[in-house]
Amino acid sequence: MANDWTLLHARIHQTLKQRRLLPQGKHLLVAVSGGQDSLCLLRLLLDLQPQWGWVLSVGHCNHRWRPDADANADYVQRLAARLSLPCYLATAPPLPETEAAARDWRYEALSQLAAAATCTHLLTGHTASDRAETLLHNLIRGSGADGLQALSWQRSLNSALELVRPLLEVTRAETAAFCQQASLEIWEDSTNQDLRYRRNRIRQQLIPELQTYNPQVERALSQTAELLRADIEYLEAAADLVWQQAMVEISATSLRLNRRILGQTPLSLQRRVMRRFLKAALPVAPNFEQIEKCLLLLNAPNRSASEPLPGGTAAQVQGDWLFLRALT
Repeated sequence: MANDWTLLHARIHQTLKQRRLLPQGKHLLVAVSGGQDSLCLLRLLLDLQPQWGWVLSVGHCNHRWRPDADANADYVQRLAARLSLPCYLATAPPLPETEAAARDWRYEALSQLAAAATCTHLLTGHTASDRAETLLHNLIRGSGADGLQALSWQRSLNSALELVRPLLEVTRAETAAFCQQASLEIWEDSTNQDLRYRRNRIRQQLIPELQTYNPQVERALSQTAELLRADIEYLEAAADLVWQQAMVEISATSLRLNRRILGQTPLSLQRRVMRRFLKAALPVAPNFEQIEKCLLLLNAPNRSASEPLPGGTAAQVQGDWLFLRALT
């Protein structure tokens, strides 16, 4: 037990118990960038370790974007050594400097590091602030409710590894205060100030503007994401039932959808099932307009067809059924 037990220690301890995020005695890989959020998470886990019996390891991803990237990786290695923790490093191949490319590589790399460390859980320091920023980022892009639910508390990365985010009810201001109180040396990432990246503009410009309307906007947006997650879980379960009733697989590459059954369901479920139908049949995920136009076929005359869809196909009506046919 840490000598300076704080309210944040107690909150995370309760969160882990109430949400059943981390069983006792598990091998955990903690993703550590050296920034305030990951250092806060690592310190909390170390202080809680005597009560939970975890085996902790540190994982670090070097994107090689910054001149000080190697020095950053060396700092994390030295930090892990001081704490007597194993440290696993991954260095990126040349990558496009985009947030999406970096994120995809990072999770793949961390999954491999977790396997090397025989860890069953990967922990990241995402906070309520990150959740709020992700919601705004996806809202600006035009995402539906699925995108607005933002970061989840946990999800499976593969059959052997669970991703867990224990700090989703903690703001970035709180992790900064914790690091200062605990005298933790933070490695400042200069790319966080680079306004070429949309997420940084949201963090540095949009969030402060929104805080003039609601000083607690980060927490409010994070709570909105949490509410949406519960609603989406319910809708997805309902859509599963409709899918099982309305979909028929003719072959491995041919699906048919019963438009009469689907047409009797609420619009929200129609959209979810139609999106799943088109996503299974098309080479790319369908957009909102394509889904809406295909939904018009639920009540269209026999042999009606949609406009051309990706992959050189179109949706067509045949009696009670909707299927995709190749355009010649």
